[in-house]
Amino acid sequence: MAACACACACAAVGLGACGGSSAQNQQAAGNVGPGIGADIRLADCSDWKRETIEDRVATIHTLANINGGPIATGTAGPPTAGPVLTDKHAYDLFQGYCKLPFARAFKLYKLYGRAAGFAGAQP
Repeated sequence: MAACACACACAAVGLGACGGSSAQNQQAAGNVGPGIGADIRLADCSDWKRETIEDRVATIHTLANINGGPIATGTAGPPTAGPVLTDKHAYDLFQGYCKLPFARAFKLYKLYGRAAGFAGAQP
């Protein structure tokens, strides 16, 4: 019985440490770039909705720089640039998704990357 109580207490402490606020998680992650004040890997629709237009555009540019970087083609030729969205297309994409209540935790880089893969152009 004592072993069970100890295991439950340890599990409760461990689970409590998993949470933390979004701000704490973002600060711990580092790698905060221009635009939304969050690590680009963690920035989500909740962050998008809180920020100014200027910060949103800066975030779009950061995502375009990442997504539009060189991609190895697997051939002997030079790498090609990844697909990117126009600023307007990306802004409209985020505005459309992020207004939906269920999308608050959607990661911006995933939305961008998937959309660019289908509709993007080379930089």
